[in-house]
Amino acid sequence: MKFLLAGLGNIGNEYDATRHNIGFDVVDTFVLRHGGTFTLDRHAQVAEIRWKGKVFVVIKPTTYMNLSGKAVKYWLDKEKIPMENLLVIADDLALPLGTIRMRASGSAGGQNGLKNIELLLTSNGYPRLRFGIGSDFPKGRQVDYVLGKWTPSEMPALKDTVMKSVDAIECWATQGIGKAMTEFNK
Repeated sequence: MKFLLAGLGNIGNEYDATRHNIGFDVVDTFVLRHGGTFTLDRHAQVAEIRWKGKVFVVIKPTTYMNLSGKAVKYWLDKEKIPMENLLVIADDLALPLGTIRMRASGSAGGQNGLKNIELLLTSNGYPRLRFGIGSDFPKGRQVDYVLGKWTPSEMPALKDTVMKSVDAIECWATQGIGKAMTEFNK
């Protein structure tokens, strides 16, 4: 069984450790946990992980957040992975830090990477893991907040939630989306 994990973020050192790059951080942790490494390939940094009889093609798109669909569509097609075996990991302003939400499908909810994926896949019927980044910013400062670095006070919750996200990915792949939602959408 083959899966595609797509962690969303922006390439470049200026985006490292920012809230918008949490998708990259989660898939980095997944790949590290399973002893893999990323290499640069078409539209993405890519790692292949074999675990419990499953193959995970893990991507970090190099197309920048707003064009994430280009990389996701390319790798889904190239690897012949069905849409229900795609999991997109993205930041979510509507959820507080420490919260994750897995869904089998749904709206982009204003997240531009998800909007572009929906546009290019012509569907919103793919699983996603939304990682809460909170919304503690003054009116009109959303971009600065999303592209801002995590604060020292956020680090303990951040690390715990990244590990919880990796556990949720493993649950999704081995026990299905229903079980993962029941266990991790708390």
